[in-house]
Amino acid sequence: QNASGHLNYPKNRLVNHFIPSSPIYLPKEGKLIVLSDLGMIGAIFCLYKLGTIYTHTLMAKLYVMPYLIVNLFLVMITYLQHTHPEVAHYDNKEWDWLRGALLTVDRSYGKLVDIAFHHIADTHVTHHLFSYLPHYHAQEATEAIKPILGEYYKYDDTNVWKALYNNHKMSPF
Repeated sequence: QNASGHLNYPKNRLVNHFIPSSPIYLPKEGKLIVLSDLGMIGAIFCLYKLGTIYTHTLMAKLYVMPYLIVNLFLVMITYLQHTHPEVAHYDNKEWDWLRGALLTVDRSYGKLVDIAFHHIADTHVTHHLFSYLPHYHAQEATEAIKPILGEYYKYDDTNVWKALYNNHKMSPF
């Protein structure tokens, strides 16, 4: 339970994105979490009903498989961007916004995947620094900040599958 979460979370409370009383939320956010949960239940119900109309096999092919593939990439990209061995870990006294923004690496997943995901992985450092920057300017901005950041700019050209293996090997879980 909460094996990799914030150390200040209570040990006896379940940390969960679906529970309104979870310590990751402020008390005033509870109603929004309930609305979000209801929206998800409604969406799942609609997908189920569509499956009864058009067959669940067709729904699996047209919705479930693409959903799983996209989420596999999103989780993989997030994991590899934020668990890189060169990404520092700061305590409360050392951390500040800029250090936090630089806690990631850029990496390419190949030209087609980079294009399909609007260059979020190969311009991730820029995304952290300028989150409101439109994706279509991210490559240009990345090239502009590299000389400014110098040694603080991190890029990893390790093969993605090898990087996944290496990161997992280093993980305590």
